Amino acid sequence: MKKVEFSPSLMTMDLDKFKEQITFLNDHVDSYHIDIMDGHYVPNITLSPWFIEEVRKISSLPMSAHLMVTDPSFWVNQLVDLKCEWICMHAEVLDGLAFRLIDQIHDAGLKAGIVLNPETPIETIFPYIELVDKITIMTVDPGFAGQRFIESTLDKIVALRELREEKGYKYVIEMDGSSNRKSFKKIDAAGPDIYIVGRSGLFGLDDSIETSWGIMKKDYEETTGKALV
Repeated sequence: MKKVEFSPSLMTMDLDKFKEQITFLNDHVDSYHIDIMDGHYVPNITLSPWFIEEVRKISSLPMSAHLMVTDPSFWVNQLVDLKCEWICMHAEVLDGLAFRLIDQIHDAGLKAGIVLNPETPIETIFPYIELVDKITIMTVDPGFAGQRFIESTLDKIVALRELREEKGYKYVIEMDGSSNRKSFKKIDAAGPDIYIVGRSGLFGLDDSIETSWGIMKKDYEETTGKALV
């Protein structure tokens, strides 16, 4: 059975305990999820490429930038310069840009991801799906932490797994939004490769990141019947 990966959303971490939390998580997670919001595509403004540089001072894990922005070209240029391992762009703003930006990311030796909002069908990305390294399914509306889990979005994860097997595509499938004890079993049944965990699933469980991780691990194992290694 393929190992499920966990990628903490650092937008929801306790920045007062930045070094402590990253140092602990370095030994337990597979990558870090960096939300970059421009205040236009979504109302909030959060992390930036600068934050990736700060994390890299104390971590060698891959980083995945989630661009919630109206001008993906501007941000892709910066992230390519930083050699951010995964650069993930919303399909909803890629009309006329997708092939060029995916090629730019690949030419830099990096991986290109596509993100789909809850309302966006997977057919939207069929013209370039064979080029994509990762597809992220939003299980909440983008831009805010702590939202209601939208269960119907899991159907897209199932469909993407079936399509990958049928066509031989190479993308990994990631879910993003309200991944926690209440939803772990449903998410597990859909079968994504990567879980994004944020405030409700990890950082908000306890003041101690070590205790929070223990609670999350127990929640996942008890609800899915699978060991988290």
